[in-house]
Amino acid sequence: MAQLLVLYNSPADRAAFDRYYRKTHIPLAKKIPGLRSYSISAGSVEALAGSAPHLVACLTFDSMADLRAALASPEGQAAAADLSNFASGGATLLTYSSEEV
Repeated sequence: MAQLLVLYNSPADRAAFDRYYRKTHIPLAKKIPGLRSYSISAGSVEALAGSAPHLVACLTFDSMADLRAALASPEGQAAAADLSNFASGGATLLTYSSEEV
């Protein structure tokens, strides 16, 4: 499996971020080809050290090759371009292969 983990920093307007994210960005991102699952943090995110992001999203794909292809697709590019419409605090995107342990 492969994951895209997105850490959204605190936006200027949290309520506007949350509205836009749920109504516009999630439906847009769910169109990305090869997406197996999409989960987001529920409630506040707490950091054990450092500062916590406003929201965490995890998108799962079958493999890193599928994840790379998904990000390069028109749908993946549209979702990436949409970040500037609502993520005023910026975001960190991480990709990694995962394994059950």
